[in-house]
Amino acid sequence: MKKEMAVTPEQAEQFLCGRRSIRTFKEKKVPRDIFEKLLQVACSAPSAKNQQPWHWIVIQDAAEVRKIAGMVIDAMRTIIQADPQTALTMGFQRAVASWDQGYDRICRGAPHLIVAHADKNWVFGPEDTALALSLLDLYATSLGLGACWAGYVYKTVNAYPPLFEALGLPADHLAFGAMMIGYPKFKYRRIPMRNRPRVAWHPSRPLEN
Repeated sequence: MKKEMAVTPEQAEQFLCGRRSIRTFKEKKVPRDIFEKLLQVACSAPSAKNQQPWHWIVIQDAAEVRKIAGMVIDAMRTIIQADPQTALTMGFQRAVASWDQGYDRICRGAPHLIVAHADKNWVFGPEDTALALSLLDLYATSLGLGACWAGYVYKTVNAYPPLFEALGLPADHLAFGAMMIGYPKFKYRRIPMRNRPRVAWHPSRPLEN
């Protein structure tokens, strides 16, 4: 640890509070060595019993990312036919309508996609991979990249065999998260507004020093 590299509370606050999801990307590829650094830092995340259970799939080609998005749309169409009410709750009709009009709400036209997966029998798989992806998300910002959680992708993978097989996941694994990655098309100069913390204090009165 280098003392001169220590981050001040003010710097940390601006960095963390200034983080935002990026949904519009440049048509520019991220070099492989940047991905390697991203994943190296992501693997510094805490994990239950220090198991470090995460595995990674990096989709490097934009056409492949769009193919994956199309498979998610196919799965949505199936659910819309079988259970339209659930599909409506999940926003599937809107996503499919946008896709048919040429707009991708699944991967937002991102040039790259990272999928995190782990042994399906590891009970802390969701928490551990979420922590690692969160570090990846934050570190991407420092490298001038933009990231956004691809919720439709990882919620579909495990329930839709064609997509599971297309990603090449091991049969004994589950996908626990996915992240769109690329260079942001726009720059932001303001910290996004958030709701105030909802806190219940116990005991209700501050403790005396």
